[in-house]
Amino acid sequence: MSRIFFIALAAVVFVGAVIGGKAFFLNDPSRIKTVGTVNIGGPFSLVDHTGKAVTEKDYAGKYMLIYFGYTFCPDVCPTSLSIMGEALDMLTPEQLDNVVPIFVTVDPERDTSEVLAGYVPHFHEKMVGLTGAMKDIKAAAKVFKVFFAKANEDDPDGIYTMDHGSTTYLMGPEGTYAAHFSHGTPSKMMADKLAEFL
Repeated sequence: MSRIFFIALAAVVFVGAVIGGKAFFLNDPSRIKTVGTVNIGGPFSLVDHTGKAVTEKDYAGKYMLIYFGYTFCPDVCPTSLSIMGEALDMLTPEQLDNVVPIFVTVDPERDTSEVLAGYVPHFHEKMVGLTGAMKDIKAAAKVFKVFFAKANEDDPDGIYTMDHGSTTYLMGPEGTYAAHFSHGTPSKMMADKLAEFL
């Protein structure tokens, strides 16, 4: 037999093995194992929009829908929070009772409790705004793997923006990661996913 024949035969056997192996796992998902948990979330100590000191323990037993941003954000934060509010409005009263929507500022220099008190109700009546000392904001952002940094610090008028992540996290009643939503996730899709957990 020619060398070309053997190469062609080897190619057919290889492709067959790949397809067969893929079908093997697709037909028996139990053979695919995942290990470990997502290491997102943890303890935090902040101040809510009413001026009350709170920790993650204050929300134990409820699902927390958490977003990190700032009130001076021109577009990303209002969009994300509007989507969150719309998704919450699609839930039944019983489902809504089991979730706490939380907005954590990454700009505590400007976002005081008073500022947050006038901001978060625009997106949902149940929304909680959290602020605090910068060290405490950094600690909370760290456990949620959220990046943020001040931009335009050299502006002569002192006007600056904040670079930050735009993911919304859903944490379970025990404070463990349950799911996340990327920026721009449709509100209906978010509501459907929340309903699966609630």
